Amino acid sequence: MNTPRHPDGRPVSPLLGDGEETAYGAPPCPVPHTAAELAAVIGLVTGLASRTGTVAVGHSRDTASRAAATAFGTAWQELGGEVVAVVDWPETAASWLRPARRLTAPAPDTWVVAAAPLGWIRMSRRLRHSTDWDPARTVAFASLRDPRVPASAGPETLHGLRGATAEGGTWDIRRRWVTSHPAPEGGGTPWTR
Repeated sequence: MNTPRHPDGRPVSPLLGDGEETAYGAPPCPVPHTAAELAAVIGLVTGLASRTGTVAVGHSRDTASRAAATAFGTAWQELGGEVVAVVDWPETAASWLRPARRLTAPAPDTWVVAAAPLGWIRMSRRLRHSTDWDPARTVAFASLRDPRVPASAGPETLHGLRGATAEGGTWDIRRRWVTSHPAPEGGGTPWTR
């Protein structure tokens, strides 16, 4: 992807500017994932990549995000899928370029993200501006369902991202809007709707 530029030719930084981090208030920290959430993530990934598809997993360094990423990787491999990369990132960094490249270099079928919102906002902006990452091929855990995430990341940065709720439902981002879909009554798979 080409680096966006200002009208005068200077590159546009994907980093958050002054005041952008606090413009909508601080989003909450991730909480431990649920079994229903993990099942919904697996179902969404299965819809994007076949059961034997390749997945790159990204996560922030907090305990809940690490645990969710590990649980997904284990479950995906037990289903016969392949995890081609596991990449973590800090909440603050100079650019996030190195982890962004590591996450996209294997050219997976899809990406799975378990992250704290603020670090993900920063990381997603770097991914969108500096790599061929596609949010429409990315599935996230419930911690990123917060409407402040797409609002802070900027229009189009996360358009197409989808994820799971703690209750086993799903959500998706269209421009700056997060739309949630409840888990089907009586069980079933929310990703087959």
